[in-house]
Amino acid sequence: MRHDQHGVPLTAATPTAVAEFDRAVDSLLHLRADVGDLAERAVAEDPLLPMGNALRVYLSVLSTDPQLVVATTDEFAKFTSLADPAAMTETERLHLGAAGRLLQGDLTGAAELLTEVSARQPRDALALAIGHQLDFLLGAAGALRDRIGAVLPSWSVADPHFANLLGMYAFGLEECGHWAEAEQTGLRAMAMDAADVWSIHAVGHTHEMRGRHAEGITLFDQRREDWDGANLMRVHIWWHYCLFLLEAGDPDRALAIYDAELAPSGSEGLLEVLNGASLLWRMRLADLPVADRWPALAATWPARMSTPFSAFNDMHAVMCYVGAGDERAAEELIADRRRYLGQVSGSVTNAAMTARVGLPVCEALLAFGRERYAEAVDLLWPVRRRVHEFGGSHAQRDVVQRTLVEAALRSGRTEQARVLVGERVSLRPDSPYNQLKLRQLRQP
Repeated sequence: MRHDQHGVPLTAATPTAVAEFDRAVDSLLHLRADVGDLAERAVAEDPLLPMGNALRVYLSVLSTDPQLVVATTDEFAKFTSLADPAAMTETERLHLGAAGRLLQGDLTGAAELLTEVSARQPRDALALAIGHQLDFLLGAAGALRDRIGAVLPSWSVADPHFANLLGMYAFGLEECGHWAEAEQTGLRAMAMDAADVWSIHAVGHTHEMRGRHAEGITLFDQRREDWDGANLMRVHIWWHYCLFLLEAGDPDRALAIYDAELAPSGSEGLLEVLNGASLLWRMRLADLPVADRWPALAATWPARMSTPFSAFNDMHAVMCYVGAGDERAAEELIADRRRYLGQVSGSVTNAAMTARVGLPVCEALLAFGRERYAEAVDLLWPVRRRVHEFGGSHAQRDVVQRTLVEAALRSGRTEQARVLVGERVSLRPDSPYNQLKLRQLRQP
């Protein structure tokens, strides 16, 4: 029996296969852009490597791009037809079970299986990294924190990836509202491993949640050499940077960064498009002139939307369609998702997300674009406490909450607007946006 770099038993044909898998996991923990290529190298070395095949599935599903998932489904089916479960470890069988659940659309079931892996093997770094990302997609803040917290006593500072775990733990703490502790944990991770972009990202979130835009800009400026490179977080951190600039009253620079770093170039992945849509919609809410940028962004969506996969993605597609003035595309996407709910199995996590949050939000965005602001309020008000159910972070989901605030103000729903703004100001009194909305409410 061979073992990975953390001492977890592996079923592998050669030591080289284990080494390739270890390199892929290291890349995943550092969110490097080469993780997919490294996973392929591991499987090429040993086509029946259980963990390598599981990793391929994990990466395709975490991309939230259904086009990638279709190809991986075929590859995984070929592997399972040849593999011998009896020759595998129990945790490997659990990993493959989680991979199978993901390909069936059951993110919740997969996350639960990975929790079981961590209980059996607390040093299984792949289970922790993928479970953490699934918790993020599920909007499960408590699990984001506790999945990592539960295993930390089984690791030590002597472990090469201890800093990566601290970075994940920092993000979980932040999403649970433990902002000061999250910041200190993230700074500790950054000091231990400058290449841990997730910890940089987590500390950035702590500044976002406390309305500390100047500190956020300083953080990203000081650590730019560590995050502005070949990693999967690069564009997302630029998005955060732009949010800080908007709070700082510098929309021109934010738009310049959008043009240089976030605008579609023909090779962008789905995550990059999400960031661009979210930024432009915030700028639209602020009545900033961005209309000419929407059509190029909207053009990146149609092929990706043919298969329902993520209600969170659907929201961003509708933002782009509405921003580009293509109401018909938005209507067609919404109608397609209604049909989808009548056809899909109840075990598909995205079905519940779409029904409970995705459709109301998409319909509200279309209503907002048509200046039917009262209708947008009526659609968003009932779901505002459960928007987390379709995943993302507090910072990402705030675009929904801001849309509700703007719709309430523009429709004259003063009482509802007062409630919304009061909640925001009490939580983040230093946010310039929140103070601006409070002043608007107080104007005669």
